[in-house]
Amino acid sequence: MEKTGRLHDRDLLDALEALPVEPFSGVVWRTTFASRDPLVGSTAGGRWHPEGSFEALYTSLEEDGALAEIYFHLSRAPVFTSVPMRINRLNAVTRRTLNLPDWGALGSLGVDEAKYRSIVQPRAQEIGAAARFLECDGLLVPSARWPCPNLVLFLDRLDPDEALSLLDSRDVNWPAWKKQRARMVEFGET
Repeated sequence: MEKTGRLHDRDLLDALEALPVEPFSGVVWRTTFASRDPLVGSTAGGRWHPEGSFEALYTSLEEDGALAEIYFHLSRAPVFTSVPMRINRLNAVTRRTLNLPDWGALGSLGVDEAKYRSIVQPRAQEIGAAARFLECDGLLVPSARWPCPNLVLFLDRLDPDEALSLLDSRDVNWPAWKKQRARMVEFGET
């Protein structure tokens, strides 16, 4: 993005404003450390939000999608963690979610498909920040780790009384999950 003194790229804002936003209501999945509240997001930054910018909560529409996202990060460490993890089933309700369902939508906004699986994707962060600026409460986007959609929630844009609730939670058995999910190798396991 060219530095012009503006917080957001005007062309990106125009492109996002031309896209439909829609409500979302349904079950989503999130993997967390057992000691972490699954309804608390992060300001540490991620694929769809810049570090220190706003609190986002990353979820997946499929259980395996949520597990694959975290497994990827854990597998990058020299030693795989033995800290207990939980898979959490949540109910999510949004009012203004921007749906970017495929590579056509993402590519038209400048997201490079070849780099999408990298840890940091500056263009995706710009899109997330701009969508939040436009009063969206989340993004529905392709997972980088599993063939399914992810729902990224901007917590300060959600109705706190109805947006998120924990339905249930259970321990994650990583060895069993990895053994049963051979297709994750074809989708980018490292």
